Formats: sequence, structure tokens, C-alpha cells
Amino acid sequence: MASSAPRPAEPRPRPTTGPRKHPTLLGKIGHAGFHFSKHTLQLVGIVLGIVLLIVIASLFVDEPMRRAMEKNINQRLTGYTAHIQKVDFHLIGLSVTLRNVSVVQNEHPTPAVALLPRLHASVQWSELFKLKLVSDFRFDRPQIYVNLVQLKKEATDAVPLHKKGWQDAALAIYPLKINLLQLNDGTFTYIDKDPSRPLKVTHLFFRANNIRNIRSADRVYPSPVHAEGIVFDTGKAEIDGHANFLSQPYIGFNTLFSFESVPLDYFRPMLSRHSNLEIHNGFLTTHGQVEFAPTVKTARIEDLLIDRVRVDYIHTPVTAPVEKERREKVGKTVKKAADKPGMNIRLDQFEIKNSTLALVNRMKSPSYRLFLSGANLTVRNLSNKSTEGRAVADLTGNFMGSGRTSAHATFRPQKTGADFDLNLKIEGAQMTAMNDLWRAYGKFDVVAGEFSVYTQLKVKDGRIDGYVKPIFKDMKVYDPQQDKDKSFFKKLYERTVEGLSKLLKNKKRQEVVTVADISGPVSNPRASPSEIISKLLENAFVKAILPGFEREISGLLKK
Repeated sequence: MASSAPRPAEPRPRPTTGPRKHPTLLGKIGHAGFHFSKHTLQLVGIVLGIVLLIVIASLFVDEPMRRAMEKNINQRLTGYTAHIQKVDFHLIGLSVTLRNVSVVQNEHPTPAVALLPRLHASVQWSELFKLKLVSDFRFDRPQIYVNLVQLKKEATDAVPLHKKGWQDAALAIYPLKINLLQLNDGTFTYIDKDPSRPLKVTHLFFRANNIRNIRSADRVYPSPVHAEGIVFDTGKAEIDGHANFLSQPYIGFNTLFSFESVPLDYFRPMLSRHSNLEIHNGFLTTHGQVEFAPTVKTARIEDLLIDRVRVDYIHTPVTAPVEKERREKVGKTVKKAADKPGMNIRLDQFEIKNSTLALVNRMKSPSYRLFLSGANLTVRNLSNKSTEGRAVADLTGNFMGSGRTSAHATFRPQKTGADFDLNLKIEGAQMTAMNDLWRAYGKFDVVAGEFSVYTQLKVKDGRIDGYVKPIFKDMKVYDPQQDKDKSFFKKLYERTVEGLSKLLKNKKRQEVVTVADISGPVSNPRASPSEIISKLLENAFVKAILPGFEREISGLLKK
């Protein structure tokens, strides 16, 4: 019986605790990793030497360059002087950085109109790759400051601002024309009269590219433009669109704009000085589009909202001549814009909400204030083009805080004069709130009563037609207790006024009713609607409210 052959022993597994080593390959890697050739070391030394020489050369070039640049800039500027504190020239990258640049108006050098902590100019490399040699200017944290005195000097200067050598001054900084302009975190400040109430835009960011039209010359507005900032601490502003910086005779642009919750209180010093308007509180929000170019001028405001504002128009003896001149100037400007070819201004919707509108008349003694509280005004389809149709306005509020008020008006822009219709009614206003008005025009006051007024007016082709009908209810003029300190003749006067009012009473409704018919030619056929309405309020309206009281009383006293 044959025996089986023994099985061979299995090989023992090799340990797997570490990588297998290849002595030949490891020797090659170690050899190449730690030894450089003589030629390589020489090349590295040459490069480092060149860099060191460039750095040393830049240190010696910077100051002569600063002096030469400052001199060239000021030779090209008219009416302004620039000072550069430091210049850093970067040969690698072909760029230059200016630090702490100030620009002053020669006539009024304090304060500086511009402070530029950092201005960096370089080749716009993205366009150089397209064989276009232009520059990129970037301003970091620029501060622009203008006050009323400096602005007046600029307005009266024979040389306009855009012709004072700014572009030539930019070429003195960097010899390539600007194609990309950037402002990062800028600030713009305007001081009208009161330094404590500046008009300020902060955190302003602006970017305009393709200024030289080098990529899309065939487009009308080839340069994208974007700007945004914070207006008066809390408001927000944004502009986004395109521009043509090379159009002649001035640049053209087509942009969308947006202003959100801009506080109006900051405009108070400027408005009270220039327009007799005194503003308290209020916020403005608006959106729209503006296209302005040599061949087209269009502004479309989609909506404009003013919320929670108090506006007083103040009429004084000192400003009366200026007010008249201002109204005439505004009227001429409006008529000039009406139906002017190439100019199209349209406001889709204008609103004033939750506000107080007032007229303060300091021409009379005593002065008086008429106001509408809780005012809500809506104006739609307002345009300078008669082809756009009629504008429509609706107003509600409380006259003198108590009289329910509503008004509806339609009007159309006309070159030849005003064209509008107005329906207005005020119901149940407390007469005691109007005592300053009664004293100013009637020389009496009241202790009780309600006042209402109804009016319809139509103005067209230089003619006005309509009426004003005031109604006095439960009017009481004389009160023995309240008037005990008045003179005998004053007491007699007020009793007579009260007696006359009783003679005019509607027996059924116990109301004093008078009607003033208003028909005939407008005294100034080319007057604006605001001028005509203000005159009616001053003349026909007041005369209707006080229907001959002074004349009748004088006649009775003579008898």
C-alpha cells in the first residue's frame, strides 16, 4: 500500500506594517529634492537682485514723481489746487498709488472740496489682453465737500465746472485715458447754511466701466453704471443703468433709480431759505427711470411718496417781492417745458400721506395759520405733454383739525395758460380755531360756531367760472364773560357782527349762507394754476367768508 506524499509548507506572509521601499527610486527622489544645479542658483539670484533694484529705485523715484505730478496737475486745473502727500510707484504692475490728496477751491480754500485718502491708477489688464490700452482709476473712501459759498462761486464763474481741466489732470496722474472708474465707500456732504444740518450721502459705491466705448462702440449707451449709498443716515439710494461718456456735447445716460425712506428733515434749512417752505419730519420714497442724452430727454417717475411730513408755506412782508419773482420764474420754466420737443416728463403717481399742510400769513395783523391735518393727496398722470391727457388729483383731510375736507381736481399742461377744474368742500370746521383769521380780516373773534364752504371752479382759455359758498352754523361772536375786558366799541362791533349774521340766517337750517359768484377773465391769463388758486383764496374766498361785515358795520355806526 503506497503512502501519500507530504504537502509542501505554505509560505509565511510578509509584514504589512509599512510601505515597501525601493532603494533605487528613493535615492533618486532624495537626490533631486536636496540638490540644485549651479545654473539654477544663479538664475534665482539674478531675479532677486532685479526685484531689489526695482524696490530701491522706486524709493528714489516716488518723491520726484510726486513733485512733478502735483505740478502738472495744478498747471492743468483752473480755479482749483491739488496737493499730494505721497506717491507710490509700482514698476511691477505699472501702477501708481496716490495717498492723502486734497483739492481746494482757490477762491474759498477752506474747507477742501475733496479729500482722497487713496487713489490707485493702473493699466486695465482685462482690456490689455484685448489689445486696448486704457486705465483703471479706483478711489477708496473719497470725501467730497461743498458749501453754499463755494457753490455760488462755481455758479457765477465764467468757466463751467466741466471745462476746468479735470480730464487733463487725470492724464497727469496716469498717461492712459480712464476706462474703468470706481468709488469705494465714499462720502458726499453739502452745507447750505446751517453746518449742523448737512445734506450727506455716505457709504457711496460707484462703478462705471467701458467709459472709452472700446468694446461696444455700436451701442448708444455702452458703459454699465452702478451706484448706491446711504442718504442722510437712514435712507437708501441706488442707480443702475448705462451711459455714453463720449457723446457730444455732453454725456448721455439711461438709468433706473430708487430712493427709499429718505428723511426730508435735512432739507429744512435749504428750503426755508430758498422757497419759504418749512419742513418738519417726513420721508420720501420714489422709483423711476431717466434717459438723458443730446437727442432725448425723458424722465418717468413711477411713484413718488411723501409720508408723515409737516409743510408750512410762510408768507412774510420781507419775502413777498421774492415770492412773486420766484412764482413768475417757476411759471416760465413750467411753460417752457410744456410740449417742448425732445423733453418728456411724466409722474405716474404722486402721494402725500398722513401729513399736515399749512399756509402761514405774516402779512396780516395778527398773523394766522390755516392748516389741513391728516392730509392725503394723490395725483395721477402728471406730465408736461398735453397729449398724455388730464392729470387727476384727490385730497382729503381735516381743515383746522376738525373740518372734513375733500377736493377733486383735473388739469392739463398748456402753453397759453392754466386749464383746470376744481371741486372743494369743507364741512363742520370749528370756527374758534380760525379766530386769528377773523381778527385779521374782520376785526372780531368768535366763541362758538361751525364753518363749511363749497366751491366749484373752472379755468380755461384765460377765463374763470365758478362760485364760493361759505356757511356759518350756530355762530356766536359776543360772550359777556369772555369779552368783559374789551372796550365798549369793540363789544358793540362784535354784537353788530352777530346781529348781521342773524339777518342772513337760513330760517329752516339756522345757518348763515352767502354765495360769491366768480366769473370773468383771469387777471393774468398766463398764470399757473397755483397762482390762480392762491389769489382766489386770498381775495374771493376771504371776501365770501366775510360778506361785507366791515362795510356794513361802518355804515351802521355812522347812522
